[in-house]
Amino acid sequence: MQRLALDPDFGLAPYAAHQRNSRGRVHAEEPHPYRGEYQRDRDRIVHSTAFRRLVYKTQVFVNHEGGHYRTRLTHSLEVAQIARTAARILGLNEQLTEAICLAHDLGHTPFGHAGQDSLNKCMHDYGGFEHNLQSLRVVDELEDRYAGFPGLNLSFESREGVLKHCSLNNARSLGELGERFLEGGQPGLEAQLANLADAIAYNNHDVDDGLRAGLLSVEGLCEVALFNEQYERVCREHPDISARAIINETVRGMIDCVVTNLLDTSLLQLETAAPARIDEVRKQSGPLISFSEELQDLHIELKRFLQSNLYQHERVMEMTERANGIVQGLFDVYFADPSAMPEEHATKAAQWQADNGDAGLARAVADYVAGMTDRYALSAYHRLVDASLQM
Repeated sequence: MQRLALDPDFGLAPYAAHQRNSRGRVHAEEPHPYRGEYQRDRDRIVHSTAFRRLVYKTQVFVNHEGGHYRTRLTHSLEVAQIARTAARILGLNEQLTEAICLAHDLGHTPFGHAGQDSLNKCMHDYGGFEHNLQSLRVVDELEDRYAGFPGLNLSFESREGVLKHCSLNNARSLGELGERFLEGGQPGLEAQLANLADAIAYNNHDVDDGLRAGLLSVEGLCEVALFNEQYERVCREHPDISARAIINETVRGMIDCVVTNLLDTSLLQLETAAPARIDEVRKQSGPLISFSEELQDLHIELKRFLQSNLYQHERVMEMTERANGIVQGLFDVYFADPSAMPEEHATKAAQWQADNGDAGLARAVADYVAGMTDRYALSAYHRLVDASLQM
């Protein structure tokens, strides 16, 4: 039976990431007969240990707070859904877009941004800790699944998208991947889209989770234009539905409004700039995937509201303080006694310390702590530091 030949670049806009123009992988591999390169990236991410662990890593609320709240895994899936829909309209590579979205949080610590900030303080004298760079370390080095190479050996374009932010000091050590942080320029459009889909997902879904937890009020959110417009529309069009259904429809409307604006604005900018290929996208002075200025202002207003009323809420700050103590405590224990880690991590720590001194030891400890889930970190803290602490 004759095999149907599938062109992974079929239907893509000229400015999209085309497999035939990929900058390739660090370790060369033979092409797969049925799967394109970006699909292979996506598949490797989904099958990785780090991806599975995201289900027990905090978005805002720690995992045991309740089963309805977002975790890093559900957040990543929601980001991918938003981005794939937009990628299809924009003529971008959906599989690459999805791969970037699913991988973007692989380097996140337990306990969300609180864990990241704490680990960064622990690593202050040893190069710091950046969760975007840690996500790159996960896919480049730390995943251990394949015989032929370390990490997942993703394509350059997927790795480019994972590295959303990077300090100049770290960028200098990344070669081609770090050039845009040193010399200016933009990542590919799929990476730009994944970045905004991330912002859309966490801002709008944190509204939902914050209301569900009782930390935000409808009255307070009605002071935010983006929420109020959709809330009033839903109440007007559906006067007899439940309060919960009103919130669901409001958040749905907010996401639709923001995504529609992103598409309209980006299509216009792409038409104006008319990049003929991805290299021309990278040379642009600013991103081509964006919101309108008016919508950007509304989005910033929502983000500031969440910062003041949710992320700095007393209950969240209490969880943050406890998370800081757990991460700091575990780092201190493992740095003082690497043998307290599982054997493979202790062996790596000893080797890295022999090669690079305390900086090598600290990086090995940071890798281990960053990979923990919330509940594993809490269990380890109970066992090694203080059995009485409760989250």
